Amino acid sequence: MTAPTVGVLALQGDFAEHIEMLRRLGVDAVEVRLPAQLVHIDALIIPGGESTTITRLLDIYDLREPIRRLGLAGLPIWGTCAGAIVLAKQATELDRPNLALMDIDVRRNAFGRQVDSFEEDIHIEGIDGTPFHAVFIRAPVIERCGAAVEVLATLEDGAIVAAREGRLLATSFHPELTGDTRFHALLAKLAAAYHEERLRPVK
Repeated sequence: MTAPTVGVLALQGDFAEHIEMLRRLGVDAVEVRLPAQLVHIDALIIPGGESTTITRLLDIYDLREPIRRLGLAGLPIWGTCAGAIVLAKQATELDRPNLALMDIDVRRNAFGRQVDSFEEDIHIEGIDGTPFHAVFIRAPVIERCGAAVEVLATLEDGAIVAAREGRLLATSFHPELTGDTRFHALLAKLAAAYHEERLRPVK
């Protein structure tokens, strides 16, 4: 049986760090810049960066609708920071539509500008071990979760910073900058399940 492959959207932002984290886990990771590169992946990461730039590039490279179709069909997708904004059903201050796949509303730059970046240890539901050291850089906050969305992490003030809806994940912070591979391992597990489904013969 072939191993699952995780794609990382490589249009802008910190995609290289995600690929490094996946490869540390022994996961096959590839950069995604064109629709044809989506064909053989079993999960997709939309990295941090600049959300308005990413949404524009999705249109320029004709990636918006192919990614949206795959997400609706069950492809695991994880958005980190700007990626969570792109993944959300609603997001503030975007100049064009995002993917609108995950039933969450997200507020951009909720904690302020770059100089207001911070780090905090937080508990993640479903991830065992020590608290997760989360890095927040011009981070968004999840202001609303739909009925099917599970809240995975909040800050002390109750702000939602990680959530899951089936195979869709959103984090306000940057796990790829910490050296902690537990979130990437979770995505790899979802990718493996999706990969097995794709290999099953159609009855």
